Amino acid sequence: MHTLLSSVGFGLVTASILAIAAVGFTLQFGVTNMLNLAYGDIMTASAFAGYVVNKAGAPLWVCVVAAALAGAAVSFVVHRFVYRPFVRRGTRLFGLVVVALSVAVIIQNALLAGFGATFFSYRLPHDSSVSFADMTFTVRQLVIIGIAVAVMLGINALLRATRLGKAMRATSGNAALARGCGINTGRVVGTAWLIAGGLCGLAGVMLVLNTSSFQSTTGNDFLVITIAAAMLGGVGQAYGAMIGAVVLGVVTEVAAAYTRSSFKEVVAFVVLVAILLLRPQGLFGPPGGSTVTEKEAVA
Repeated sequence: MHTLLSSVGFGLVTASILAIAAVGFTLQFGVTNMLNLAYGDIMTASAFAGYVVNKAGAPLWVCVVAAALAGAAVSFVVHRFVYRPFVRRGTRLFGLVVVALSVAVIIQNALLAGFGATFFSYRLPHDSSVSFADMTFTVRQLVIIGIAVAVMLGINALLRATRLGKAMRATSGNAALARGCGINTGRVVGTAWLIAGGLCGLAGVMLVLNTSSFQSTTGNDFLVITIAAAMLGGVGQAYGAMIGAVVLGVVTEVAAAYTRSSFKEVVAFVVLVAILLLRPQGLFGPPGGSTVTEKEAVA
């Protein structure tokens, strides 16, 4: 029982990071119908941006903000100057996947050339521990959980109570109809990529703060479980991504506690394959959900 509760505690921390990453990933897909497979490497680039600021002696919260801003900037630039031109030329899904993979390789190798093939760590203050019901958390992990909860509440408020959120939902549902109703879908998409990029950067810095050390492939290694969480909830469904992250975060940590830590990725792959076979639209996707070729990609 102690092992189970401890692993559930670790799972809640993983789920918090995963929720931020998965919601950002699914927001991008929802408004553009594009699988941004460079997402994990943008997470890593953002973590390095925070690391540079941390190395300069800035407080930790400044590093977190810097990472989020870096993720937003890189995501927006990649969409505006790389993905959007290909979409406007009518590039099909497979071509866009190849483009995204190429961007991922470019970012990863640029980080490798700039920082080297070694592990890096933030300079962090001494951290104390807090125990609750056989679950032990560091104060930093509790902060990560708190930030994730705040972000999820903020995303909920954005989507439900603001004109931008309603425009994003309309664009995600039917871009052509949204344009016909006077919504500037191009501006909505650009803003969505900024927000999603900020979530990507935030997830990147949260990930490396939790793992203590990172390298140029850390974010890419986290991409599979991020996609699995998004698919589990229903890709393009922000609320589904939140639930999928909680389920997958806890399940992978419990599986790792009773087997090996390297089995986390195996569990994520099994969940991803099972969802694709049994319910491709995910748990919260529309019945008989549309495939990626049935929706219109927007720039």
